[in-house]
Amino acid sequence: MTTWWGHFGLREPPFGLTPDTSFFFPALPHQDAHETLLYALSAGEGFLVVEGEVGTGKTLLLRRLLNTLPERWQAAFVPNPGLDPRGLYAAIANEFGVPSDGTSEDLLHRLERHFITLAQQDRQPVVLVDEAQALPADTLEAVRLLTNLETEKRKLLQVVLFGQPELMARLREKGTRQILTRISFHAALRPLDRREVSAYVQHRLTVAGREDALFTWWAERALWRVSRGLPRLVNIIAAKAMMLAYGQGAPRVTRRQVIAAARDTLAARPRMSLVPLAWGLGLLGLTAAAAAAGWRLLG
Repeated sequence: MTTWWGHFGLREPPFGLTPDTSFFFPALPHQDAHETLLYALSAGEGFLVVEGEVGTGKTLLLRRLLNTLPERWQAAFVPNPGLDPRGLYAAIANEFGVPSDGTSEDLLHRLERHFITLAQQDRQPVVLVDEAQALPADTLEAVRLLTNLETEKRKLLQVVLFGQPELMARLREKGTRQILTRISFHAALRPLDRREVSAYVQHRLTVAGREDALFTWWAERALWRVSRGLPRLVNIIAAKAMMLAYGQGAPRVTRRQVIAAARDTLAARPRMSLVPLAWGLGLLGLTAAAAAAGWRLLG
């Protein structure tokens, strides 16, 4: 039995929701953030922040960074920020292969010794925290204590926080301003514009095995409008639209199928994209009425 993606000549589904780095699309905001992160880390900057709305591609950028760090870096990834200070230190210790038993103070001293050993080997540890806006206040302070670890020449640890815009709001609060003053690099991921959405869609289709266009021009335009340029929403709506086209036996995805898919997606904005269609239908109605009146007048 042919799969819905196989119907369109694809080897695999092109619009999955998992952060698969093989599908990473170097859109301008993401590519700039990725290159600047690599530069800032190589320059020894201690505290870095990447913010973006839900669905802008922060986690995929994080995983892309993990996969492209030079060999001298040793990275720890913390996907679950809802931890108390000891839980955070234990999670980081596990990532670095350090024993994670004991109190918070025990773990901090153990991590410091590990980081000193890495520095002696000319290696650099970095901690990447996803969904950092969810870090409790005392855990944010624990992160700050980690960045205090340094020698006379360099920071022993670098930290990159990935989070929603609420993260920056929290860092501006009175109790966390010390962290704000330590941020040496900050990037904000914006949604994709119309042309970027079109290129994004074609890029993912190409990676999945199709070179020619699958979505019509009007379908791509509608996809941009209903998704607001958010990559996650683009993926959800595009996949649903493809399934609808497959169910109808259509060779390509049209605007009608994109709008239908958007109606089935709570976070989408389907009504905006229907305005041009409603206007067009209204215009056709007026034209038809005028034509009918003309025929009566001529008669």
